[in-house]
Amino acid sequence: MRFTPEHHAFRKMVRDVVEREIAPHVDEWERAGTFPAHELFPTLGELGLLGLEYDPAYGGQGADHLFSVVLCEELHRSGCAGVPMAIGVQTMMATPSLHDFGSDDLKRRYLEPAIRGTAVCSIAVTEPGAGSDVAGLRTRAVRDGDDWVINGSKLYITNGTQADWLCLLARTSDEGGHRGMSQIIVPTDTPGFAVSRKLDKLGNRSSDTAELWFEDVRVPVSNTIGTVGRGFQQQMSQFVVERMFAAYGAVGSCRYALDRTREYLRQRQAFGRPLAANQYVAFRLAELSAQVDLLRSHNYACAESYVDGEDTTRAATVAKLTAGRLLREVADTCLQFHGGTGYMEETWTSRFFRDSRLASIGGGADEVMLQVLARMDGFEA
Repeated sequence: MRFTPEHHAFRKMVRDVVEREIAPHVDEWERAGTFPAHELFPTLGELGLLGLEYDPAYGGQGADHLFSVVLCEELHRSGCAGVPMAIGVQTMMATPSLHDFGSDDLKRRYLEPAIRGTAVCSIAVTEPGAGSDVAGLRTRAVRDGDDWVINGSKLYITNGTQADWLCLLARTSDEGGHRGMSQIIVPTDTPGFAVSRKLDKLGNRSSDTAELWFEDVRVPVSNTIGTVGRGFQQQMSQFVVERMFAAYGAVGSCRYALDRTREYLRQRQAFGRPLAANQYVAFRLAELSAQVDLLRSHNYACAESYVDGEDTTRAATVAKLTAGRLLREVADTCLQFHGGTGYMEETWTSRFFRDSRLASIGGGADEVMLQVLARMDGFEA
């Protein structure tokens, strides 16, 4: 992959935005357990950051995928994982299917405001009994004339307390497994919809996460994204983009953590010399830095394949699995090298340690990634 001067200028712009609009507020938002999406997102929308690859006819930038790679890497240098995750939901999880399969009317009413940042959106897939096993979801949408009538619940929904609309995956027929599902736009001001509760998480605390309830929620059938009954397939395509986003962001997160740890170890004295003078410390950080480079190279190869229109399911799965494990390793090492200071809540390492754990769970657990790879590579009996 070759970055142009435009990509480098874009990286500087995003880094400036992160340092100005996000990083100074992270501590406050972490304490609050949420961030003001309706204040931050319009600012990002004005800069064109919420629809980089989308059609300019709907307010997008029509940019190449490398700009999204840069955006993901830089957002994750903000000092927290919660806000970048929320932005990722807006740009790469709740809206890709709408952009790729939605009607012009749906795009005008829902995609355009999401790109401007004047509407906050969320992806509603996971349920109490169906996490990584999407085929097991039970929320149903039954047709009544020109409407869907929706009943069920969703769990662990990022942006759930602030969302203006949801990209909901629900069963629209009696077919079992992955068949008979549809993606449906559900405005959150629709009667019968409720936020059951805001969830208290271990990490990513600046991002609000909710349990949602649907009781006879009525929306037009025209709010269906793409083809009725093809929601699972569309969602799987959307998941691939989500997993790529996670891997791109992991590179930024790891670089942020290793850079900060390097500076700390150069200044911290122990036994009459800087901690960085210890060979084991230097070698361990060098080893992790090399692994980050390998992940970044794989990410860029995945991005190149995506730009060329190739199926990136396997590459994205490898990236997601590797990123989650590497993040945990980096977080554990950086905290260890900070010693007792690193274990304190006032030190960035404790937050990084907590935030990093989600990477091996959200968007498909490590075990699911391994299942996908085993099946694709013929290792599964």
